[in-house]
Amino acid sequence: MTDKVLTYTTCSDVRTAEKLATHLLQNRIAACINVLPGVKSFYRWQGKVETDAEVLLMIKTSRDLITEVRRVIEKLHDYDLPELIVVPIVGGSPDYLAWLERELITTK
Repeated sequence: MTDKVLTYTTCSDVRTAEKLATHLLQNRIAACINVLPGVKSFYRWQGKVETDAEVLLMIKTSRDLITEVRRVIEKLHDYDLPELIVVPIVGGSPDYLAWLERELITTK
């Protein structure tokens, strides 16, 4: 098990996704972010089933930076209730995981 995590959020458009990604990277809260447009989301909201075109962000960071990721998403996101899902990275390429470590700020 590593201390790295993959964090997911969705945005209403590419502009919002890129704003979040840029802020997270410039502040070294994330090491890498994939922006995937063309996601179609189905969900229940306020008692109704909804569907929307969204943009998915896959944010690579560390467990100790999750609070900062959440703070940025809550501050800069345009949704009333932005998605924030965190999945542990249990393993991977040692070289890639070391690169992630070097690119993130340390809070220890």
